[in-house]
Amino acid sequence: MPRIALATYDPGTEPSKDRDLPVLVEALRAAGAVAEARHWDDPGADWGGYDLVLIRSTWDYSWRAEEFCAWVDRVGEVTRIANPAGVVRWNTDKRYLGDLAAAGVPTVPTAYLAPGDAADLPAGHEYVIKPTSGAGARFAARYTPAEHDTAVRQLARMHAEGFTAMVQPYLRSIDVSGERALQFVGGRLLHASRKGAVLAPGTPYDADKVAHPDLRRWQPTDAELAVAERALAAVPDASGLLYARVDLVDGDDGQPRVMELELVEPNLFLFLHPDSLPHVTREVVAAAERY
Repeated sequence: MPRIALATYDPGTEPSKDRDLPVLVEALRAAGAVAEARHWDDPGADWGGYDLVLIRSTWDYSWRAEEFCAWVDRVGEVTRIANPAGVVRWNTDKRYLGDLAAAGVPTVPTAYLAPGDAADLPAGHEYVIKPTSGAGARFAARYTPAEHDTAVRQLARMHAEGFTAMVQPYLRSIDVSGERALQFVGGRLLHASRKGAVLAPGTPYDADKVAHPDLRRWQPTDAELAVAERALAAVPDASGLLYARVDLVDGDDGQPRVMELELVEPNLFLFLHPDSLPHVTREVVAAAERY
């Protein structure tokens, strides 16, 4: 029986926000695996005692990126980790969008402002600022050119805390067609979902936000699937890639572009797509048995 650890975050006294975790643990046990959820930063965990460590809801990693990447490397040295350590480390920094763009993948245009860089912000259109290491729209906000001073204050706060900022045009299509998330497991499309706009005008960057508003099932178009597959093909050293989520929005030309490529700990949205659970279970067990 393969032994599988599902790595998650420690919610403390609050209930976990991962609705899929207990369902997936039970499905893996029903499939014959010894499966359990473990906090990724649990100092007492014997990660080498598992055949597979499956990264799931490690949703606090982005504020502790270096600590998290060091943990991924350590686990990868003693057992199989999914996704592979090299892919995870590459994907924790959203400057990977530049790598995708260089490979010819349609992406949302992105500029980067590291600590010490001047606040070179757009003057002619609405834009978004967010950290290169972030999740759940934390430290993300949209601005008009008239809100320049507020945007500069956000940059100063982020830089003071050591974050590099990414600046993207706010694509108005998001308010109409939202974001589409195409989920892949085991190298094939699993399912797709659509969510509404996350960033409302005037919402402070440090306010809590609903990460997946108005989430619903989605049937991806041929164009969306083609862009998603191009993005996955451009991932460096992607052998052993078990899961992926490609988040797409429409550019000003109406064509899909990659907003984010989630290879670390994407929400699988199994609560919205319960029919996908058997396939995910089979692929995870197979990955554990390959070790």
